[in-house]
Amino acid sequence: MGSAMDAHLEAPVRKKKKERYFGGGGRIIKRFRKEWPLHLLVLPAFVVTLIFSYGPMYGLIMAFQDFHPVRGFHGSPWVGLEHFRWLFAQPAFVRTIYNTFFISIFKIIFSTFASILFALLLNEIRVAFCKRFFQTIVYIPHFISWIILAGVMQTILASDGILNSLIMGLGFDRVPFLSDPSVFPWTMIWSDVWKSFGFGTVVYLAAITSIDPQIYESAVVDGAGKFRQIISITIPTMGPIIVLMLTLNMGNVLNAGFDQIFNLYSPIVYSTGDIIDTYLFRLGIQGAQFSVGAAVGLMRAVVSAILMSISLFFAYKVANYKIF
Repeated sequence: MGSAMDAHLEAPVRKKKKERYFGGGGRIIKRFRKEWPLHLLVLPAFVVTLIFSYGPMYGLIMAFQDFHPVRGFHGSPWVGLEHFRWLFAQPAFVRTIYNTFFISIFKIIFSTFASILFALLLNEIRVAFCKRFFQTIVYIPHFISWIILAGVMQTILASDGILNSLIMGLGFDRVPFLSDPSVFPWTMIWSDVWKSFGFGTVVYLAAITSIDPQIYESAVVDGAGKFRQIISITIPTMGPIIVLMLTLNMGNVLNAGFDQIFNLYSPIVYSTGDIIDTYLFRLGIQGAQFSVGAAVGLMRAVVSAILMSISLFFAYKVANYKIF
């Protein structure tokens, strides 16, 4: 009896095989019959995505052709990588790459810093009405289109506008915010920070409010003041969210804000304010150079996809964030 029990205990435990989705034709049909309502719900979105996102990708062959609208895709001659070689030989295009990275990276850095700082200050307000009031005030610009804001900014930042009148009233020289190549990029950066940091404030404020209040109570017992609590508790706890937001923003580093810059720039500031998107618009749409425009768009899409993949990888490693 004892030997039989010992043999039974020593027998290996068989693990139940995990069911695979594609584990045979019959199994697929069985699961489809069970889940067909869900597939039916997804079908419209799948069809729309197929038509409007994947269908137009066929037009990317324009980047490798000397495309003529009359001849179409099949009648236009094939030129290979000629348009890409031509682009990188243009000093103006190389300059737009630098301008794009410069404006975009500083937007991300300053917007993140402003959002964190304002979230910390907002968290210290104890009057609920005042807290909601200031949060709403900084959040409203996020919903206003740059088409509207561009008209407002052109009035405020003009040489005889309100801001320059104030600067001259303080005894300083007027600042050409929209016409000086050295000033224009910083005007775009700070105006975008003013418009967008309210959204980031909501994200970081939510991270702060999720911190256990008992941690702050323990810190007070240990004699920590407000500044020490922020440095030792609040900011370290916000660390994963900060890293996650920065990492995800890096995937959009080639998106420096077409709608903002296009509505505010002029030929006099092309040297420092022209970005890839505005260059693509002038070259491909206004200049009717469809093949060159397609080459610029394809290059931008490939680089953006690589940056986004790297960003998601680091977001998963640092903040355990993943899409799938």
